[in-house]
Amino acid sequence: MQTFHRGRAFLRALAMALFTVSLTGCVSMYVDNTVKEVAVADYQKPAQAKPVQLFFEFRTKGVLNQQATGYLKARVTDQIRGSGLFSEVSEGPVADGASLSVVLDNVPMSDDAFSKGFATGLTFGLAGSQVGDGYLCTATYRGPDTPTPIVKKARTAIYTTMGNAGTPTNADKAANGEEAITRVVRIAVSQVLNETTRDPSFK
Repeated sequence: MQTFHRGRAFLRALAMALFTVSLTGCVSMYVDNTVKEVAVADYQKPAQAKPVQLFFEFRTKGVLNQQATGYLKARVTDQIRGSGLFSEVSEGPVADGASLSVVLDNVPMSDDAFSKGFATGLTFGLAGSQVGDGYLCTATYRGPDTPTPIVKKARTAIYTTMGNAGTPTNADKAANGEEAITRVVRIAVSQVLNETTRDPSFK
């Protein structure tokens, strides 16, 4: 029950953060589709899966958002467990000391850390308004056979249109805020997992 109420509170906070509208305003939400979710079957699996300790944080402009972290942590953990890349995904230390840190940061799309290497398909209309919310996902893997940490990044976005604004190009409509953030998380995490598995240092 506590998790349910915490999730509801987070979604209300997310909605407020994503857009501000009048009582009569018409709001639609879209998820950037230039970055796709990578299927588990496409990951480059290690010859022998090993255990890993998982650290996850959701941040807002670089600052830890505990409410969002608590709400999304189980989803991210389940996704990584379902990847088949690790024999065990644990909150505590594992035998060989391997660890995976996943940080999802909700940042302005104009932020250099986000915009570098990411092209958006947002089309601004003459009427109404459109807002882009950037999400930068950073995965850092440290393993017993990894001389230096493997760091991979993925970028995606949620677009919100208000009033008579045009439809964003290169984006798919989401039913609501919960669906939008769920899709963003799955896409971003799948991207960094895939890139991590393809790094020559990942064994």
